[in-house]
Amino acid sequence: MKDFAIFADALDYIEANLCREITQQDIARACCCSLSSLQKMWRCCTHTSIKHYISQRRLAGCAKALLRGEMTVTEIAFRYQYNSPEVFTRAFRRAWGVAPSDFRKRWKNADLFPAFSKEQVDQGGIYMGRKVDLSALYEFLRAQAGCYVLCFDVVGLMPINADHGSLAGDAVILEAFRRIDAAAGEEMAAFRIGGDEFALITCMEEQEDVRALAARILSQNGQTIRFGDADIPVSVRAAAVRYAPRPFRYSELFARLQSTVDAAEATGEVAFVE
Repeated sequence: MKDFAIFADALDYIEANLCREITQQDIARACCCSLSSLQKMWRCCTHTSIKHYISQRRLAGCAKALLRGEMTVTEIAFRYQYNSPEVFTRAFRRAWGVAPSDFRKRWKNADLFPAFSKEQVDQGGIYMGRKVDLSALYEFLRAQAGCYVLCFDVVGLMPINADHGSLAGDAVILEAFRRIDAAAGEEMAAFRIGGDEFALITCMEEQEDVRALAARILSQNGQTIRFGDADIPVSVRAAAVRYAPRPFRYSELFARLQSTVDAAEATGEVAFVE
């Protein structure tokens, strides 16, 4: 449990310092541990590098700042520790597929790179696998009691990663999120809730409306994206769960959404989980 406490402290430190210059040694020092211990625990909990995680979290902050429209691209670049607007633009385009100047015109949601959750272990100290922080989703959902949440997962991501590499997998995840975002109404909110899983809070209470919304997204299944020399088909599955009649607690949220995703995989069509 002490080792997992290091991971939790590291997450807190990173989130508090995204707009400051930080090193992995800074994080280890803040967690009162060696750099090697920090890196070992981080790999165990996330299967990725600290550097990559910090980069993604900064890009998430940049995307949200662009949607708010309160800062220029240059101001955002320097706020999130990029050396120049040009360096920022290259990194942002790799992550989002568009330049920062075009992002607000093409996207409504920016939760593609969520923070990892500190809830990586159960009360018995057993590692439960990587989870993401769903607090923003939960707060939005609490104001929408009675509405449906559409959950999606990407079909066949593991073979895509195996055949074309993880960067191709990232491109597929981005395309799946883009389709969800494009179909979402202005009052809706979309979130990435796992490696290849998403939730769309529809603000809809009627199954037929939800089914029609899902159909618009699923109608694009099989359409391809170009990655290198390959045309890779992108498909998702969908299921829906109503946030009612008894709103579920935050501690129940991840499991409830995960079971909804599982229902989509089991049926092969839009499933409604009550």
